[in-house]
Amino acid sequence: MDEVLELAQGNDVNGLELRTAPDEFTHVDLTAAERQELRSRIEDVGLEILALSSYVNLCAVEEQPLEAHLELAADLGARGVRVFPGDDPGTTDAPSPGEFRALDRIATAPKESRILLETHDSHSAGQKMAALLTLIDSNVAGHNVRVIWDSAHTWSHGETPAESFALLQPWLEFVQIKQSDSKQNYRPVAIEDGDFPIQDLLRALEGTDYPLSLEWETKWHPHLPSLAETLPAVSAWLS
Repeated sequence: MDEVLELAQGNDVNGLELRTAPDEFTHVDLTAAERQELRSRIEDVGLEILALSSYVNLCAVEEQPLEAHLELAADLGARGVRVFPGDDPGTTDAPSPGEFRALDRIATAPKESRILLETHDSHSAGQKMAALLTLIDSNVAGHNVRVIWDSAHTWSHGETPAESFALLQPWLEFVQIKQSDSKQNYRPVAIEDGDFPIQDLLRALEGTDYPLSLEWETKWHPHLPSLAETLPAVSAWLS
């Protein structure tokens, strides 16, 4: 936690996504006192929590710990809980059984809790995610589901940033960015080594104020340079 706060304060960062897992400093088994301490430390340095990044799969057959993550988000003052669709690959354009399971989970969630669906796995394409959100709009009155746009995922599925933004804008909460290389099957790479069309993304977002969140997954991609090395390069990349 000390390292996270130091990196944020030293690199003009004003928000965090906190990954929730048993091996992280944020997880659903934190006590009430630990939750208050974590929230205070983040707020005391002027940061906000954009999302608690859970691994809940909204379309899964198995029971999912959504409620526990929503409670943690409320205790920490987070905007919402990141979830994955996690559906089986569909063979038709009709709604899948998994999407109807997602509707049930959303319908029973507290309306004040914000569920943040990421363009990921079965719904990595903006077109697929927009269809799911349209289905949710039509079936769950008063829902509070928004989208985290992982812009590298939609790009890897053949959409330009402008196309994806037009599809997702009605539900958009914030935008994740990362660098990747289309010649290496969209493998995450160092900022200077990839070809993600960052300027196209910035043009698509011109005139808006959606937060940009750098997703830098050294935990799963240890070949990547450290975040301390990367954050200064990101400022140059964006400008």
